[in-house]
Amino acid sequence: MSSATMPLLDDDTIAFGEDLDTGRSKDSLTHPYVTCFHLVFRGASIIVYMLCGWFSDSFIASFVTVVLFLSMDFWTVKNITGRLMVGLRWWNYVDDDGKSHWVFESRKGSSQNRINEREARIFWTALILTPLIWAIFFIVALFGLKLKWLLLVTIALILNGSNLYGYIKCKVGGSENLSTVTSNFFRKQVLQNAVSLVARQASNTPANPLSQPTNTV
Repeated sequence: MSSATMPLLDDDTIAFGEDLDTGRSKDSLTHPYVTCFHLVFRGASIIVYMLCGWFSDSFIASFVTVVLFLSMDFWTVKNITGRLMVGLRWWNYVDDDGKSHWVFESRKGSSQNRINEREARIFWTALILTPLIWAIFFIVALFGLKLKWLLLVTIALILNGSNLYGYIKCKVGGSENLSTVTSNFFRKQVLQNAVSLVARQASNTPANPLSQPTNTV
């Protein structure tokens, strides 16, 4: 299913790919505040997780604080920083029949060429590095049998991994929904194979088996 035919969100007052600021030089960040928040929420959740024992002995307080930063990071990266910093967007909508659709979009043409390279490097570095850090925390908590913290790290991996997975699909798949394209391809291949198998069997089967000679004396 092509994302070009998908309806954009109702509050999208600016067409996707036309909201770039070209007034800054290439040496400066196009969206400095957006870039800052892209790093702040990610770094804050990691720092709080590492140092929460210094500030509070309450696991509940530490858990809630880290999850709060993780949630703000997930929402910011999914809805704001990916669209502005690298020209990618993934989202979901439900059609009139109640079926859920996942859409992965990528800017094309001149809009893609206007993306700031420094911002793109910062975006992808933080997007890839953060799940790796949480994976290390997961291993430490697992072998340390810290089950309570293991739950928190699992939540962090799910949220960070979801954004990483979504934006990789946007980058690799362009404007196509890869899962839909793949399923349609295999469905088509299975149908073609089934038709060819039936046609082959029909061609090898005699039209009237009773008319064939027998060995009966």
